[in-house]
Amino acid sequence: MTMIAHPIADMLTRIRNANAVFHPEVSMPHSKMKEAIARILQSEGYINGYEVVEHDPQPELVLKLKYQGERSRAKRAITTIKLVSKPSRRVYVSKDSIPRPLGGMGLCIISTSQGVLSGREARERGAGGEVLCEVF
Repeated sequence: MTMIAHPIADMLTRIRNANAVFHPEVSMPHSKMKEAIARILQSEGYINGYEVVEHDPQPELVLKLKYQGERSRAKRAITTIKLVSKPSRRVYVSKDSIPRPLGGMGLCIISTSQGVLSGREARERGAGGEVLCEVF
């Protein structure tokens, strides 16, 4: 088993790569943080669903990607997914400066003291934190 330097960056890259070639699903090593990100992507309508599959030595997280239309002319639900906070440059925001990607049309995912939340949910709860990624 290989060690992944930054698991969230690895997750986003796997999603980006599978999405680029219209794969129906993508799998990755499971963690609670990745599962929380998958839950937000599903609740915001960016993926069809996710499941945790038990494997040895570590469970796997499988995301079901979402497309509209048949493959030759399909539209992707996720057009851009990018890492904001990197190990070399952490990005923290207060509750008043939570980003609104694409003027509110996109989604930012934030790790707060109340758990991993979407930007909208963090704004409603009045919680700031580390901006993990932006999706649109």
